[in-house]
Amino acid sequence: MSTSPLQADQSSATRRGILLMSSSTAAFVGNDALVKFVSQSLPSMQLVFLRSVMASLLLLAVAHAMGTTRDLNYLRLKPVLKRTSLDAVATLTFLTALFQLPLANATAINMATPLFITLLAMATLGEKVNTVRWVCIVVGFCGVVLVIQPAADSFNLYALIAVAAALLHALRDTSTRFIPAHVPSILITLATALGTTLLSGLLSLVQGWQSISVLQLGLLAAAAGLIATAYYLLIASMRIGEISVVAPFRYTSLLYALFLGYLIWDETPNLLAWTGILLLVGAGLYMLPRQKKSPRTVLEAASD
Repeated sequence: MSTSPLQADQSSATRRGILLMSSSTAAFVGNDALVKFVSQSLPSMQLVFLRSVMASLLLLAVAHAMGTTRDLNYLRLKPVLKRTSLDAVATLTFLTALFQLPLANATAINMATPLFITLLAMATLGEKVNTVRWVCIVVGFCGVVLVIQPAADSFNLYALIAVAAALLHALRDTSTRFIPAHVPSILITLATALGTTLLSGLLSLVQGWQSISVLQLGLLAAAAGLIATAYYLLIASMRIGEISVVAPFRYTSLLYALFLGYLIWDETPNLLAWTGILLLVGAGLYMLPRQKKSPRTVLEAASD
């Protein structure tokens, strides 16, 4: 049976969305590795603020080079402000949980975001999720849990706050699809960086500041470049393709994290972790060809 041009366009858009999502998670993990190193000697909110300021300036320069700074009024559009606000609140909520939970637990709970996105895509975008895809998403989440192996006795009120953060992240990502297609992704990315700058700046006043070295500043500048790239790729991935197929590929962040953990800190996964990796990769690969049999209307991104 031949494939129609519409089906081919939809499949192509979804593949591009998956590539963008996977590249985004790689940039996020690279940023996390740098920030983790600097956080050993610098207050967390101070380093996030400094990194966000540099990322905002970088994005502003890129937006100017792309000729989109004349359209800065788009930052005042309600859908853009809504996404920026959701991102800021999600960050604050997740940090509240992260400060009280082991990193593995908070990360594991946050990986429920694709499940929430799938539900939101069904409710707000009219996407259909068949039984096979549900099984793939659940299997992928089980793989995440096996890789991270959170301690059950650590789940408490803050674990519920982390669940709320995962829901907020899903709302943020889903809200991206309601931003008009003519709004350049670079400006949405800039708005996100500015929102994070404001939030972390306020929190840094509470946490306190200390002097910073040239090395720390250089590492944060590199992190700023990575986080700016990650923001842009994430937003672009949420604007094309079938969102319930693209979103679960954020699980690839665990693969990058495992690689960097082994490369930098000589961390080797145990048997349960390797089992989780196999489930994670297998579910993701099985999901991709299945989406070709269930084409949906694609919301094309604007030319940026």
